[in-house]
Amino acid sequence: MLPGRFLPRKLNSGLIPSKDVPVLILFGPTASGKTDILLDLFGTGTQAEVISADSMQVYRGMNIGTAKPSPQEMTILPHHLIDIRDPREQFNCGDFVRLADETCMDITSRGKLPVISGGAGFYLKNFILGLPEAPPSDNKIRIQLKQELLEKGAAALMEELAASDPVSAGRIHINDEYRLLRALEVLRLCGRPLSSFQIPSSENRPHYRFLIIGLSRPREELYDRINRRCAAMFSQGLPAEVRGLFEAGYTPNDPGLRAIGYREFFVWRPGDEGTDEGKWHISGDIAGVQALAAQNSRRYAKRQITFFASIPGVKWTEAAADGKEISRFIFEELKSGGFLI
Repeated sequence: MLPGRFLPRKLNSGLIPSKDVPVLILFGPTASGKTDILLDLFGTGTQAEVISADSMQVYRGMNIGTAKPSPQEMTILPHHLIDIRDPREQFNCGDFVRLADETCMDITSRGKLPVISGGAGFYLKNFILGLPEAPPSDNKIRIQLKQELLEKGAAALMEELAASDPVSAGRIHINDEYRLLRALEVLRLCGRPLSSFQIPSSENRPHYRFLIIGLSRPREELYDRINRRCAAMFSQGLPAEVRGLFEAGYTPNDPGLRAIGYREFFVWRPGDEGTDEGKWHISGDIAGVQALAAQNSRRYAKRQITFFASIPGVKWTEAAADGKEISRFIFEELKSGGFLI
């Protein structure tokens, strides 16, 4: 652990202070080495506590496939927002921002530095900028729009959006399926263009002072790390973990089991001819499941990297083989930013 003492402001009362809660945000694609860097930087847990920005580590019983910190690591460096939901429960961006706000205030009130770390870029961006004013997602409308996308294509949906919300249509690339469907969803839900709602901005979060560090690695090196991590998960018992969850009644119909590293195990077998009944089964092709999970993880990392580019105010650093170089870099940034004395 590097020397230095952190100076988070202690709170007098209430969850939201008037200003100046320092928060370190460390993010990077899957398998980029975030946990090791944090343990090196804050190895005693006396100066900082981590808030996990991982959409799947919130689920209980999903340990190996989500690469949760070990119990020993969490004893050394406390982590929050891990194991707080059953795999059947939904957990969304609004839940994350609300709980992360509360946890930041709690950590700061105890004189420690809140550190938000993970790879869920959408969670991180909304924490930094604040949640948009626009209405929450409507699952019924979203399902209908996805069906229309399959039947009509993106060009037809973009034309519909441009007719009613040309500002949003001009901001959204035709291949950005999520944003295109979201803009149409808001339009159909409330009859109001998405562009008419307040755009999130860090100015909406004046009580925070952020240091935002992004980790990058050469693409081939990152993919190699993902492949090796995936192989390690299987050797550590991921197939048994998934089978245990399945035997407990969980399937890919549950939000938790849709995670990469879990959903690849499941095979749907239809019922007898003339019936609509079918059942989920666990694949016996473990090698094939591992290859598919690694492939999906690499594709996910590629999407993460693309989304991370939209997060403002990031100080990027390339993660070298020696993670201590990154620790020193972050330490110097904390020091120069007034987080240290």
